Amino acid sequence: MNDHGLSLFHLEKKDFNIKLKKGVDPESLRELMSLLPAAAPAPLPQAAPAAPAVAPPAAGGEAAPVQEGEAITSPMVGTYYGKPSLDSDPFVSIGSKVSEGQTLCIIEAMKVMNEIKAERGGTIVEAGIEDGTPVQYGDDLFRIK
Repeated sequence: MNDHGLSLFHLEKKDFNIKLKKGVDPESLRELMSLLPAAAPAPLPQAAPAAPAVAPPAAGGEAAPVQEGEAITSPMVGTYYGKPSLDSDPFVSIGSKVSEGQTLCIIEAMKVMNEIKAERGGTIVEAGIEDGTPVQYGDDLFRIK
């Protein structure tokens, strides 16, 4: 499971069933995410007006050049950390050349530090999340070209 980055393995045959889970269970996260809007209705309306106010100027300007490269998104909900410790250098920064499997950042979820690794090699062209910032599943962490 470590070698292939698996967090869930499920094998079921006629008279045999095995299910192995490691780390954060994606099904549990989906359940928690579905409960989130019901638990916190106030922040959602505040966030919604901000997005449309920002979107029209970006649509009127040239947003395509800013979105250069392929997005590396968060595979989970948690807290983003761009360096291994407070007094360390960041894992990567804009202009860093990375190789496949290289650690890009850490996302802490339920007191577990999850290393986020590059799925392909390239150059980091965008990185803008501050240490200690909460991230959601699918949030852009970096852009790689």
